[in-house]
Amino acid sequence: MDICVFLSAADLDDRYTRPARQFAELLGKGGHTLVWGGSESGLMKVVADGVEKAGGRLVGVSVDFLAAKARAVSEPHEMVIARDLAERKALLLAKADAIVIMVGGTGTLDEATEILELKKHGKHTKPVVLLNSEGFYDGLKEQFRRMEDEGFLPLPLTDLVFFAEEPVGALAYLEESQGTR
Repeated sequence: MDICVFLSAADLDDRYTRPARQFAELLGKGGHTLVWGGSESGLMKVVADGVEKAGGRLVGVSVDFLAAKARAVSEPHEMVIARDLAERKALLLAKADAIVIMVGGTGTLDEATEILELKKHGKHTKPVVLLNSEGFYDGLKEQFRRMEDEGFLPLPLTDLVFFAEEPVGALAYLEESQGTR
């Protein structure tokens, strides 16, 4: 399965890098492909290193103005450079069978909300998991529940996104939803 992971390019402490490493190892050992923003820094590097070390394939999609920070890859891995952020998000979604949202800043939140908005409108049916490491997304989870309770979501929240507290639960959900488990 080709799994797109949206996450931060910032250097973060162990409470966020530990679950990212665990998820990366699960991805690689499971024979999955990581589709990611292509950065060779921060949490993006942690996950790409982990997937590659565990035997998984990498498909990076960087953007023109960040190309200097993109990971250098060779076969069987792939790196694509998009013109802008809109093209990058479209390519990431197109290359993935499923999406995982890890901890991140405004860029990650932008990617997450666009992916969920597209799913809400039926533009894709790919499973989306929000990996809530260390309760990072507790506030967002509460906001989504309020949106659902007050009628802002046209479909049940559980049809839109799955909240996983641990990496193993995130991957198990994806594999079950894709019939690979």
